[in-house]
Amino acid sequence: MKIGIIGTGNMGRILVEALIDGDAVLPSSMVITNRTKQKAIVLKDKYKNLSVEENAAEVASRSDLVFICVKPHDVYKILDEINPYLTPKKCIISITSPINTSQIETKVACSVVRAIPSITNRALAGVSLLTYGENCSEVWKTNVANLFTKISIPVTIDEKITRVASDIVSCGPAFFSYLLQRFILAAVNETEIDVNTATVMASEMIVGLGELLRQGHYTLPSLQEKVCVKGGITGEGIKILESELGDVFEHLFQATHEKFHDDLQKVGLQFSK
Repeated sequence: MKIGIIGTGNMGRILVEALIDGDAVLPSSMVITNRTKQKAIVLKDKYKNLSVEENAAEVASRSDLVFICVKPHDVYKILDEINPYLTPKKCIISITSPINTSQIETKVACSVVRAIPSITNRALAGVSLLTYGENCSEVWKTNVANLFTKISIPVTIDEKITRVASDIVSCGPAFFSYLLQRFILAAVNETEIDVNTATVMASEMIVGLGELLRQGHYTLPSLQEKVCVKGGITGEGIKILESELGDVFEHLFQATHEKFHDDLQKVGLQFSK
């Protein structure tokens, strides 16, 4: 199976590297392109047998499965460019959340999937979110699920939870890395610890926390109970979090959903032409 990737920005590059490093795809079976060609050439330098093409149409013509990894407002244009090469036996995967599979199916005759990856997939970990088009063949559903199993835990989601699922899986690493960075800086500002030492300690703590949860030793509530001894220091810290966090996470989801609805309207105008 030949896999094409159109767009090798942040997420496109992560997919290239994860799919190859996770032994899901051989470099010789992958064709890529990017508007700024040098970004694709960098990957070619890393994976010698990778093919770099001049444009999206050439990638689509050579591929069985095509990933579209561009910004939402560029997807419609890319679909126009590659549509002549999308035979019914092929499949395309869009990785942008504001465009749903039914919209893409109005433009193409091939199978359609929306996949929302996460930066955690670069470590061959975390979740990837999959939504299959109404006309997606069973063969491609199986092939796509198997592909993402190599780099993640694929989870099929309903259209109505796309934004919140993406917030958790795809945006979540950025949100929690920000919180961790604030945690580290507060430790540095309030005590004599240096930033490098605090960063190593906090980073390894997060890795260990992830392993505890992954291996099933604790749930989130039971972990807090184990660490938070009654009358102890951890309990005092939890009190501060309870009193000062307020509705911050509710506000976070409200903000992401508001931006999402704006994006839905903008791309919807393109697909309603």
